[in-house]
Amino acid sequence: MAKRQVHEEHENHERWLVSYADFITLLFAFFVVLYATSRVDTKKTVQVEKAIKFAMNFKGTGGIKDITVFPGPPTDSGYPRMLLRSDRPPRTIEENKKVVEALRKKIQQKLQRFLQERPEVSKLVQIESEGRKLTVRLSAAHFFDPQAAAIRPEMIPILDAIASELVWFNRPLRIDGHTDDARLTATRFRDNWDLSSSRAAAVASYVQRAHHFDGKLLAASGFAATRPLGDNKTAAGREANRRIEMVVEISPDDPLDGLAK
Repeated sequence: MAKRQVHEEHENHERWLVSYADFITLLFAFFVVLYATSRVDTKKTVQVEKAIKFAMNFKGTGGIKDITVFPGPPTDSGYPRMLLRSDRPPRTIEENKKVVEALRKKIQQKLQRFLQERPEVSKLVQIESEGRKLTVRLSAAHFFDPQAAAIRPEMIPILDAIASELVWFNRPLRIDGHTDDARLTATRFRDNWDLSSSRAAAVASYVQRAHHFDGKLLAASGFAATRPLGDNKTAAGREANRRIEMVVEISPDDPLDGLAK
């Protein structure tokens, strides 16, 4: 019986290509990781750096039994992230005036971009600071349709700009509605008391809903034509009387510090 011949297996001279391909794949993955980690968000890095410096270098006001409270750096809106403890001495009248004036300037800055696009905004919104009280007056003739209480959609961005600062301020906000002495006709509102109250409530509702403002700090009232700014016998006077006022008043013992500096 003939013996079967066993053929010698041919040597594969290209096996090194498999190892080389694996090496190249790993090298590519390595450089991808290096590239990804080299892209640093500079802005976030600076924020982290400031946060670490703040945590390490400032001395808190807490005691052994109290949580340490830091009078931290201001936020983007310019208001302190954390308030000082309320056992500080009462603020002086001049200090509170500075707080109110700082808030007025913040709102004014927010409205600047609207003034560039719509110069009439300066007439639609008026901001006044008097002592410890800040009043933002909105022209009802422009923010609402005649004898209506729904805020006009085109005025929402302006209201947002104002409300964003007042929300950061985090102090009691009173919203007052005012009208002229003209009688209402063909409207669902009984009289100017009803209309002014509904407009104030509409603004308060929007601020709370859209900006997540604490409802406990909100109050809405309607005064009809009982507190006029102008003469109801003239067109200009009637327009001035039809308004919404957003009022913030700082109490003498308010612990806010950052704005007064």
